[in-house]
Amino acid sequence: MSDQTRFLLNENDLPKFWYNIQADSPVPPTPVLHPGTLEPVTPDFLSVLFPMELILQEISSERYIPIPEEVREIYKLFRPTPLIRARRLEKALGTPAHIYYKYEGASPSGSHKSNTAIPQAFFNKAAGTKALTTETGAGQWGSALSMACQMFDLDLEVYMVKVSYTQKPYRRILMETFGAQVFASPTNLTNYGRSVLAQDPQSPGSLGIAISEAVEVAASSGGAKKYSLGSVLNHVLMHQSVIGEEALKQMDLANEYPDVVIGCVGGGSNFAGIAFPFLRENLKNGQRTRLVAVEPTATPSLTKGIYTFDYGDTAKMAPVVKMHTLGHDFVPPSIHAGGLRYHGMAPALSALVDAGLIEATAVRQTPTFEAAVQFARAEGIVPAPESSHAIRAAIDEALDAKEKGEKRVILFNLSGHGNFDMTAYESYLAGKLEDYEYPAEAVASAMERLPKVALPA
Repeated sequence: MSDQTRFLLNENDLPKFWYNIQADSPVPPTPVLHPGTLEPVTPDFLSVLFPMELILQEISSERYIPIPEEVREIYKLFRPTPLIRARRLEKALGTPAHIYYKYEGASPSGSHKSNTAIPQAFFNKAAGTKALTTETGAGQWGSALSMACQMFDLDLEVYMVKVSYTQKPYRRILMETFGAQVFASPTNLTNYGRSVLAQDPQSPGSLGIAISEAVEVAASSGGAKKYSLGSVLNHVLMHQSVIGEEALKQMDLANEYPDVVIGCVGGGSNFAGIAFPFLRENLKNGQRTRLVAVEPTATPSLTKGIYTFDYGDTAKMAPVVKMHTLGHDFVPPSIHAGGLRYHGMAPALSALVDAGLIEATAVRQTPTFEAAVQFARAEGIVPAPESSHAIRAAIDEALDAKEKGEKRVILFNLSGHGNFDMTAYESYLAGKLEDYEYPAEAVASAMERLPKVALPA
């Protein structure tokens, strides 16, 4: 139908497999290194943090990994998620472009994060894990994992970046409603947290610091607790591929195919989720869709960072991976997109950007919120600040199509709603937002503190 707005799949269309980009990527994977020895890690080292099934997924080169039926049954609470044509936004922009968005805010926790939280909780429960530890920025990941742990009767400790803990109290309350314990990071509960506070009692925290605290608690628990991560790692990106697999079917229903696919990036999970299945179509079936990853100018790891080996956390306890990085000890400005305040980027995504198969761009905070409000007033959904970066880029694409008089099919991932982010919108509407630019001199400074990795040829 030419005037159709929502493109819906039924439960029978729910994907039965996760898609693994490692099977088709022309870029060979780089090794994961031990943070102490800088030698390739062994499964024994990783098993301190993760159950073996997730480790096997992390290193798998299989194209498709079966989704357990227990996971699919819970997915049915919210998947398949809708694909929506943003007709009212198109009209407001006066653009000939067709704009579609995949709405992951339809999940119970309000974002795409449930796509990996549920299988991570499932595989940990199956392995006999009793409790998980994790970090969270804006709280979307913590909310999703809190819900998943409740469903599988697992305890959960969440180390929430302090600035977001203060900015987003209702995310904390949501996590506590699902039964999680939530701590403002850095805390005085861990050795690393105490060391950070000793140097800077007013530290706003960062995802790197919160990861360090969560990893320390899991690693020192004697096996009683495992660590769970909401982005960056291969198995996490793979779990998110249900987004793109559904979107491919839904674009068929719309009788269109995207010229460009857009997603925001912090660690890379929601972007990879929608983009990697379309990248497969580019690599295997001759499609030519542009794939655009959008990050904040305050934490521009893809656009200004260094592509090299770095620690995944600030305390240098997590594995060392090759990625675009701003330096593991980088403490980002207190922007409202807390889920994007990370110093690095997923290794698989970093490699593809480095190879020129994925584009990267950075946008400032104020224009991002301008786009978010414009979208909300047209489409009726208040987007998460993180997702609004994708909206900014999608609007810019649509305006470019208008200027050039081109029909252009644009698809972006609306990775979550912003119903718990009203303090951010309050700041924007009051004209109190700041625009941060990552200083160029910080790149050279970060280089001095990166691990000295010398791999055999």
